[in-house]
Amino acid sequence: MINDSGAEMSHLSLLLPVTGLFFLISSTSGSQSDAAYPVTCGTRGADLPEDGLVASCPPDCSRRKVSVFGTEIYASVSSVCGAAVHRGLLGRAGGPVRVHKLQGRRDYEGSSAHGVRSLALSRWTASFSLSKPVNVPLELTSDTSSTALPAAAPPVAKKQLKKPSVKKALTAGNKDCQVDIAMVIDSSKNIGHRRFNLQKNFVSKLAAMLRVGSTGPHIGLIQASDSPHTEFSLTNYTEPKALLSAIGGLAYLGGDSHTGEAILHAVQTFFGQGGGGRRGHPRVLMVLIDGWPTDDPEPAAVLARESGINVFLVSVAKAAPEELAMVRDKDFGRKVVCRDDGFFSHTMGSWFSTTKHVRPVAQKLCSLDRLLCSKTCYNSVNIGFLIDGSSSVGEGNFQLVLDFLAAVARSFDVSDVGARIGAVQFTYEQRLEFGLFDHNSKEESIKALRRIPYMSGGTATGAAIAYATHSLFRRAGPGRNFLIVVTDGQSYDDVRLPAAAAHRQGITIYSVGVAWAPLDDLTAMSSEPKQSHTFFSREFTGLIECVPLLVRGVCEDFTKTN
Repeated sequence: MINDSGAEMSHLSLLLPVTGLFFLISSTSGSQSDAAYPVTCGTRGADLPEDGLVASCPPDCSRRKVSVFGTEIYASVSSVCGAAVHRGLLGRAGGPVRVHKLQGRRDYEGSSAHGVRSLALSRWTASFSLSKPVNVPLELTSDTSSTALPAAAPPVAKKQLKKPSVKKALTAGNKDCQVDIAMVIDSSKNIGHRRFNLQKNFVSKLAAMLRVGSTGPHIGLIQASDSPHTEFSLTNYTEPKALLSAIGGLAYLGGDSHTGEAILHAVQTFFGQGGGGRRGHPRVLMVLIDGWPTDDPEPAAVLARESGINVFLVSVAKAAPEELAMVRDKDFGRKVVCRDDGFFSHTMGSWFSTTKHVRPVAQKLCSLDRLLCSKTCYNSVNIGFLIDGSSSVGEGNFQLVLDFLAAVARSFDVSDVGARIGAVQFTYEQRLEFGLFDHNSKEESIKALRRIPYMSGGTATGAAIAYATHSLFRRAGPGRNFLIVVTDGQSYDDVRLPAAAAHRQGITIYSVGVAWAPLDDLTAMSSEPKQSHTFFSREFTGLIECVPLLVRGVCEDFTKTN
């Protein structure tokens, strides 16, 4: 390949001066600025680490509910991929698009284009625009002579292309793929030495595309053979160079393909805090297999699902007709994966043509919204607290309400990839204390709750429900959005219509009344069945007793709809 490239460049050096045109030719393959940065349909412009990055969008973002604000110039809170489809730069197949960060502005215009509806926005702090990442050679004119290109020109062009800050940002990890991934690779006699090395090559390319890092995915690896062999855990290598070196140094084991034992080993040892698992991060187990397992992987796969682990199966070389009698369970592939819906399975025809499969597998592993087996109520719900700050509550009782809500929040795995907490306080007016995406940890959320200052005033619960519906729950999620209303008295406005509107939007409402709160108002606000979504305590000190019942109710609602 090097000789071919050299011959090609030699040919160009003779040809181009004769034509009277000179080209500045630079290879961008090694430039970090043009390296595709995998994102999801929901990745916002504000989430990208650097200006000018090329975002690689997955397919079918136009079919997802993405938030886009603006036309041509988009607010940074907008989905990058959604905006690219709206702008006409991408179609259903997805692809690369370059993102240019801009300053904030006023009056973003809403419009409909290419199947995406963008909304108007009065003001936002930052913006972005988009363009196609086309690398066009720079053409220079000269006299029709045989004068050679100046020797200094190519180095200058290469120097201009370097962006060390982008490279540093990328090696910190892909923050849109904060997933803990255990890879089980096939080291059995089925695969043999040659195909084992091709498997390592595929795994290396996949790891490079995933971009491990402290703020990105973590990867551990197990070899499946007669017995499972842990090569490295999730926290051993969090820098790409060290990880790729470790993969390159893997030694072939041979033996039988005890895939079930390897899955069980991963479930039992890899994802706990002792094994380097991160609290609140989705857990993924990717199993590579050449042929079929020689043990029964189903019991281990069931345990994986029950443990909140998403099992993906990447299979190569299915059994030939004459080999089917040797296969213990012909449906093992359907039984191993998280869900038998096609998303968690991927088939490669041969180890000799795996490059084209790297990107689709990487995008699946990073599709956080589709990792169904990791979606438990504790790490997947959005909980909004609607807090009565009226004069009848009083300063001391208001602190008891905050203690109650902090205890509820403490029951969930709040993180930037887990559950979310937000709060609104109301009297006749409403005040957003903090949004669902303002705090990325349980500790920060609870501190923010305890810092809420008491307002004092009247009681307009209906208007407060309408306000919370629009200010807190911007993203749709049936069975995932919960509003917990805490009030001590009768509302001066109607609560029925705002509560019904919230229910239609997919928000589950729990009403918690205390002292003089009328039952009619509480049940009118609550979701069905009313009895299990309505709580009451005569004293503020009794609120804490409602915590376990309330948390259990949220989890039951989540499980029914997810």
